Order: sequence, then C-alpha cells, then structure tokens
Amino acid sequence: MPETTRRRGIALAVLCTASLMVVLDGSIVAVALPAIQEDLGFSTPGLAWVVNAYLVAFGGLLLLSGRLGDLAGRRRVFLAGLVVFTASSLAAGLAPNAGSLVVARFVQGVGGALASAVVLGMIVTMYPQPRARARAIGVYSFTQAAGASIGFVAGGALTQTLDWHWTFYVNLPIGVAVLVLTPFVVEADRGTGLREGIDVLGALLVTSGVMMLGYGIVQTGEAGWTPATVGTLGGAGALLAGFVLRQARARTPLLPLRLFGIRAVSGANLTMIVMVAGFLGFQFVTALYLQQVLGLDALGTGCAFLPAPVMIAVFSLGLSDRLSARFSPSTVLVCGLLVTAVAFLLLTKVRADGGYFLHVFPALLLMGTGAGLAVPSLVGLAMSASGPADSGVTSGLITTTQQVGAAIGTALLASVAAARTGGLLATGADRREALTSGFRVAYGLSAALVTLAAVVAAVTLIPRRRVVAPAELCAAGVDQPGGPTR
Repeated sequence: MPETTRRRGIALAVLCTASLMVVLDGSIVAVALPAIQEDLGFSTPGLAWVVNAYLVAFGGLLLLSGRLGDLAGRRRVFLAGLVVFTASSLAAGLAPNAGSLVVARFVQGVGGALASAVVLGMIVTMYPQPRARARAIGVYSFTQAAGASIGFVAGGALTQTLDWHWTFYVNLPIGVAVLVLTPFVVEADRGTGLREGIDVLGALLVTSGVMMLGYGIVQTGEAGWTPATVGTLGGAGALLAGFVLRQARARTPLLPLRLFGIRAVSGANLTMIVMVAGFLGFQFVTALYLQQVLGLDALGTGCAFLPAPVMIAVFSLGLSDRLSARFSPSTVLVCGLLVTAVAFLLLTKVRADGGYFLHVFPALLLMGTGAGLAVPSLVGLAMSASGPADSGVTSGLITTTQQVGAAIGTALLASVAAARTGGLLATGADRREALTSGFRVAYGLSAALVTLAAVVAAVTLIPRRRVVAPAELCAAGVDQPGGPTR
C-alpha cells in the first residue's frame, strides 16, 4: 500500500472516530438520564435540558463553524473544537449539581459543532477521486447513521456497570488520542483567510435563529402549541429570514446563497431534513416501546438496536459505493429510502403482547439496510457539487439540516404518540395497549416522512434526461432514424 494511501486511511479513521464520539454524545447520555436525575436532583422538566442544552448549542453553531473552517483552516477549527469538547466532557462528568451539568453540556455542544462541522469537508478534500471519495463518505456515513444506536448500547453498559459519570468520562481518552494524532496524519490547510472579515451580523442571526428554532421545536414536543412556543418559532423564523436577506447583501456572506442554486445541494439538504425526521424519531419511539411495553432495561434496549448498525455497516461500508457507481447515487438513495419506509410500515404492526424477534428485529434489519444505502448516497450528492473553498460551509449546512430534521422528527413523533395514548387512556384503555397504539401511529408517520423524502429526492436529485431536437441531431452530424445515411 502506498504511503499516501496509508496515511489518508489513518487520517480518515481519526476524523471518523472524532465524528462518532460527537454523535454518540447525543444518545449515550439519554440512557443515563434516570440515574442523573436521582443523583443530582433534577426536576422532570429540567432533566430534558441535559439533552437539549447540547442539541441547541450544537445545531446553532454548525453553519458558523463550517464557514470558519473555510476561512481559518479546517484542521485548526477541528482541533479547537476537540479541545473544547474534551474539556467540557470532563466538566460534565465532575458536575456537582444540575446547573453546572447543563452549562457543561451547552459548552460540549459548542465544541461538538466546531469539531464535526468541518470533518466532511476535510474528508472530501483528502479524497478527490470519485470512487475513493465515495468509499470514504461511506465510512463517515456509517458513523452518522449508526452512532445513535451504538450510543444506546454504550450508555446502557456504562450506566449499569459503572455509573452515569462515565458516559462523559469515556470521551476523555478518545478526545486526547485524536488531538495527539491529528497533527501527524491530517495535513494543515490555510483556508481562504480572514482578511475580508467574517459576516458577524449574519453569524449572530443564523446562530440565534437556529438555536431559537431548536428550542421552540423541543418546547412544542413537551408543552404543545402554546402561545409561548408559537412565539418562539415565529421569532426563529424572523431571525432566519433576516439572515437570508443579510446573505443576499453581505460582501463576504457566511452562507453564499449561490449554493442553493446548485440542484444537488438544495435537493440533498431538503431530503436530509425530511429523511432524518423519520429516522431519528423512529429511534426515540422504539426505545420507549422496548422499555415501556416489552419491559427491557437500559442495556437490553441498547443491545436490541444492534441489528440496525450492523446492517448499516454492511451496506454503507461495503456495497453503497459499488451500487452508486453502477446505478447512480440518486437511484440508490431513493431505493434505500423506500426500503426504510417498508421497515417502518412493518413496525405499525407491533402489539402490546408482542415479542422483539417477531415484531421489531425484522424491521431493524430492513431499516439498517435502507439507511446503509441512503445516507452515504445523500451525503455524497450534497458534497459533490461544492468547490474546495465552500466545502466547510457545505459540510456545516448538511449537518445543520440533519440536526433540524432530528429535532423536528423527535418532537413530532413524540407529540402524535402522546396524543394518541392520552386519548385512549382518557377512555379507560389499558396502559400498555394505549402506549402501543400511540407508537403505531408514530411509526406510520415515520413511514410517511421517509416516503416523502424519497419523492423529494426523486424530483430534485435524479437527473432529467434532456430531449434532443432533430435539428440539433442534424447539426451534430447524427442521422435521424429512417433518414439517409452519411
């Protein structure tokens, strides 16, 4: 193996390890929430902010972090993010009370955004050849698609064998190792420079807008459509509208609007929002079904998810790039989404007296297959059309839409499931039957969202065949059917 290829492989492993660490942090803590609540005395509403503080900061800063990578150098921003993330993980593990843990989680989100927003741009730059790039994106996509499921397993194991503090301490050796290795295996990049300055007003508008949007979505899932949540979402919409207007006029825009004129970029980001809404909402609902209806503990719930990441690994690491080369990435994407929709439809048949291997296991196999095909194809399409100078902001954009989709899906599916369950309980229905009925409705919505994502992808990403007029054929020296030969 040539030295350059070996070094790139090690660099890819280092970058994807860091990315996986950040992704895991969104789900690994979820399993430990009951233990955290008991130890630190969280109220029930306050406990949600152990997760939400991280997600709000993370989602709000991704776009700014991606552009900073383009301007100041992606490796520099990546290393700064790792330092912040690793240090705040230590602070979270040592947190003596509820307030300090929430603050540490917010800072973790800041570090996670800085580190993860530029990873995809670095990978694309390292692998300019299409086939090698597709394989590298497959490895990255595995960390994104399977990370949450792996987090459930790791969170359950750490909480039950050690204690909740280790869901944060586990980041320390990983973060330090990546910090040490990165300067040796990842080449430094200069960036385009900060000479013309960064769009400070645009950064403030988009960061506050996305943070407020995330907060509003979370509150909608918890409190419903109250005047406060509607006002929050309206304020977020106003800030984001102001951001768009600012980008149209700024001399050095944070997010060049010309990127949305690229069909692959705009179509892939729209597809990502809808797809992830179905994917991540499914994980939330399934964890509740496994624990509240089938009676699995935290570790058992984590292990129950394992078929999905195994299948994601098989297809994203071994087959997705070959199929994309044979049939086109957009075709593989649509097929993967339709396979996933079938998996969610199978889950609409779950029962209160059902069993894991009968009702859940087959759907997880299908879901992993579909995600393993769809996610690498979608990420590759999103990144394929942007130039090197914009790869950081394009990476940050696709990660931002992924986070927005996750927040929307989790809040939406939790709301419809709770509404259905609450209505049945009010009529005196059995609790497990009512819960299961709510979960079935949520699974049906997941299937609808993923099907909609397939339609969006088919319309926006599958290349249209151009019909060539006969006059053009003649001008090109091509004989028409039945015409005289030359």
